Amino acid sequence: MNISIQSVLELMQQTRRSRRRVFRTVLGLSAAFLTCVALAAEKSAGESGALRVGISPVFPPMAFKQGKELAGVEVDLARALGEKLGRRVVFVEIEWKDQTEALVSGKTDIIMSSMSVTMARSSVMSFTRPYFKVGQMALVRREDREQHSLGWRVAPGTKVGLIKATTGDFLIQREFPKAKRKYYDTGEDAARALKRGSVDLFISDSTLVWRLAGTHAADNLAAVPSVMTEEVLAWAVRRGDDTLLAGANEFIERAIQDGSLLKVFRRWMAVE
Repeated sequence: MNISIQSVLELMQQTRRSRRRVFRTVLGLSAAFLTCVALAAEKSAGESGALRVGISPVFPPMAFKQGKELAGVEVDLARALGEKLGRRVVFVEIEWKDQTEALVSGKTDIIMSSMSVTMARSSVMSFTRPYFKVGQMALVRREDREQHSLGWRVAPGTKVGLIKATTGDFLIQREFPKAKRKYYDTGEDAARALKRGSVDLFISDSTLVWRLAGTHAADNLAAVPSVMTEEVLAWAVRRGDDTLLAGANEFIERAIQDGSLLKVFRRWMAVE
């Protein structure tokens, strides 16, 4: 066979070009494969990665700050829930009035912040089974305790301390619209306002009111021992997040049965 040197050189050049095309194709396929793997990992992380817990640390003993650290019933339960689900817990501190929006918009995965179950809230998010009963109570100056113990009436013009968008806030707006509402960021702020006479009473969850009555006993503040409402506390998740809802419900059920839920409550308050 008679093959010229020129023909051999051309064949070699064609072979090199063919190899380069194959190499580029392999690189492209590898990049596409790695991209798919990364997207799958990202999706998996979003589904089973960090558990973002929306918390408003203004409701001791349920959720509050000890120094710079989060503490309370909800904090302990959130960490236990994360361990049960195999997910790292990330606390997202949010003002109470913004909790629902943060959950619905995807900024948080679950609200664990002493939230009462209401029809209005249930229309936009899903609640777990209840884990504690509470009621709205009043913190007053000790000399005014007797008059409020005779029956729940808030006279027109009464200055009522509240935390905005809480069940207590909605209760006063609905039942006593002529009362003068004054809003505070925390129960501690409201207790100090009550002490100096800026408000006539402070209304909030019984857990918070009993706590404030204890810590401010020397300031002449006391809890009115009757409740205005009967409510249950639960955790809220986004509509459609059935996996998290089921996992949280299973955790609550087991914690009730094995006594670990009661143990957490006893750590932060006197309960039977």
